[in-house]
Amino acid sequence: MAVAESTTPTPTAGTSTPDPVDPGLRGVLVIKDRAMSKIATAAAITVPGVVRQTGGLSKLTGRELPRADIAMGSDAVSVNLFLAVNWPCSVVELTGRVHNEVATSVESLTGYPLHEMNVLIAATTVPEEGAVPGISIPEDTAEQPVSQWTPPRTPAAAPAAAVSAVVIAFGLLALAFVVSREWFINRGTFESAPWIANSVEWASRLHWQTWLLPTAIAAVVAGVVLIMTAMKRRAKTHVPLGNPNAGTVWMRPTDIARMCSGQAATVPGVERAHTTVDRKHAKVHIDTVGGDRDALITAVETAVQPHLDVLQRPVRLTVLAREIAAKQKVES
Repeated sequence: MAVAESTTPTPTAGTSTPDPVDPGLRGVLVIKDRAMSKIATAAAITVPGVVRQTGGLSKLTGRELPRADIAMGSDAVSVNLFLAVNWPCSVVELTGRVHNEVATSVESLTGYPLHEMNVLIAATTVPEEGAVPGISIPEDTAEQPVSQWTPPRTPAAAPAAAVSAVVIAFGLLALAFVVSREWFINRGTFESAPWIANSVEWASRLHWQTWLLPTAIAAVVAGVVLIMTAMKRRAKTHVPLGNPNAGTVWMRPTDIARMCSGQAATVPGVERAHTTVDRKHAKVHIDTVGGDRDALITAVETAVQPHLDVLQRPVRLTVLAREIAAKQKVES
């Protein structure tokens, strides 16, 4: 896998054959990066737990695993090794074995010491038989806490200051355009009337006018509005479900309203159902053509309430019934 180039003097007529010398002094040994890469990958694949991934576009793009990126110096070599491994496995133990195997192979086959090697786990596979041979997992791993639990972030609407930020961004872009235009005019790239100079001259001649007071008031109001929008808290757009101490599932109020309307519509005697939901209330409006209104309201509450009980914060359910005429039912 190494490419050797040697230069041996050729005897010519009338000259004597030179004395035999050490074969190592008769030429130069050149080891290509590709040969060094094959040595590193061949050594890595021998470690239990490292698997080969080929096929598909990997062969065409050269991204098959394992693969190695080589950086060679005059007396040392550095390797970036990309691996695919069976999972689960002890990554620390596996990478330590790979490092030792590759370093031994490189130094014994090429004579170059391994200056640095970075191992990157680029893919994982699950073996069919479960455990990976040669790689052990500590038995007390399950008893050790992996990390401290972090409460999830509740989905929220876009910041109220987003519109103001967009307006300010366009203003800064306009300012950059004006400054660039003045710079080209000053360099003589093109001739035109300078905007900044004329604006400053116009402002220097400006005196008190009746429209200045409304303008100043409008500027103060705009500044206060911008400060308030920047400090305003983002509105919550979803309602948490499940355990209050570990809420990881949310629903939009619109989805809750559709769920309630769908459950109410399944109750016999309900022709149509429409629901509005806010942070504290859920109002179900039903249309009926007659019958016992109180019994119908109770049946709707019984059908809808279990689906609201999954919410972390209790929502008050209100059912409002409206009787419609039979003619209106036929037209609808």
